[in-house]
Amino acid sequence: MAKKELVLQGEPNEKQILFFLARAPHIAYGGAKGGGKSWAMRRKFVLLCSRYAGLRALLLRRTFPELEGNHIMPLRAELEGYAKYSVEKRMFTFPNKSILKLGYCDTEADVFQYQGQEYEVIGFEEATQFTEFQMKYIAACNRTPRTDFKPRVYYTCNPGGVGHDYIKRLFIDRRFQDGEEPDDYVFIPARVTDNTALMQADPQYIKNLKALPEHLRKGYLDGDWDIVDGQFFSEFQRSLHVVNPFPIPSEWRKFRAMDWGYNDPCCVLWFAVAPDRRVYVYREYYERQRLAKDVAKTIREMTLFEDISYTVASPDAWQQRGIGKVGMQGESIAETFLLNGVPLIPADNSRVIGWQRCHENLALAADGLPYVQIFSNCENLIRTLPLLTYGKISSNRHEDVSDTCEDHAPEAFRYGLMSRPSPAEIRPQNQAKILAFDPFAKPRDRAVPGGFFSI
Repeated sequence: MAKKELVLQGEPNEKQILFFLARAPHIAYGGAKGGGKSWAMRRKFVLLCSRYAGLRALLLRRTFPELEGNHIMPLRAELEGYAKYSVEKRMFTFPNKSILKLGYCDTEADVFQYQGQEYEVIGFEEATQFTEFQMKYIAACNRTPRTDFKPRVYYTCNPGGVGHDYIKRLFIDRRFQDGEEPDDYVFIPARVTDNTALMQADPQYIKNLKALPEHLRKGYLDGDWDIVDGQFFSEFQRSLHVVNPFPIPSEWRKFRAMDWGYNDPCCVLWFAVAPDRRVYVYREYYERQRLAKDVAKTIREMTLFEDISYTVASPDAWQQRGIGKVGMQGESIAETFLLNGVPLIPADNSRVIGWQRCHENLALAADGLPYVQIFSNCENLIRTLPLLTYGKISSNRHEDVSDTCEDHAPEAFRYGLMSRPSPAEIRPQNQAKILAFDPFAKPRDRAVPGGFFSI
């Protein structure tokens, strides 16, 4: 009996075509619900197994019920009479001897069933539901001795889940570690509006997404990776708050803010104030385990030929250091900075009021843009600001940031904005009068109500 010909139903949309054509070692597709991820993943694996004889492919979901519903059942219907399916092995064998193995990793220990195995193609469906350990361990099986095909790993994903930070680091933030090459990682974003077949078949689907709670709506409908349950700054949007760097005019007032750290990262942010009072965070220093004198030297070198009005710093920079005996105390961090050419001013450390000041600046002004915008080169501020979550109500920190967050750059952000008036205090009818009063005057040597300086 002749083998059934492979007939694949459906036409890919533009984003799915990009996914099919990508050949990087690591390819991620999705970012929002309804983008046609599962169909694209199945179709790509079937096409690869049909095209390359003897190919070994592994397609995974986190749990078996998800695997069965999303892939086993649709593939058995599609490949019936063409590829032989083994229920015991959960594996399709194609006429050209290629195999497509279907697997799952319900627990961390499930990864060890793949130890020593070799697959030219691996796919993590809903990758953010896998842990970083699971993805890294199984991806280590992605190798081959053949010369006609380069191994690759596919990831389809939505924001959220235990693997969110790992996928976001690689494909969204593009922060690479040793051994990770930027050109090896390609991300193809897709939203429900790209899936024309779904939009036509189920117009109600997009309405259901719009009705979700805010953090889920931003992730599942908008494909926003800067979401987290309990997000402190839910108003943060990269499309609004992050801008490409541009030359800062020399006449704009500039200042710095520092959150000191040694074992924890030390973060310094550079701020500039435009004539319309919009604030720009235009530079960032973020490093750990460096002596205060070396940090002072570095930020001085990073600010050559710029007139910096002042630098505010976390109050702990004024704590005395030394062995703790009377008369044996060493100089403070602030004194070390002063001796190395960077005088510091104590920041206003009112936490709840300070975070409220950040909310006010992240809000939209009358022109539809936020009062504060961040240059795209300030990677750590952009990365950590949207990841801040609320503290526990039981700890009386429900208006404060949780102490479990990486908050060094946001703390510097808070210190900087607390040295300025609240945008709510700026009334448009007074703007011309305020600007006429020498907005670029040199800073005074003491704090004034509403901020350290008048602008």
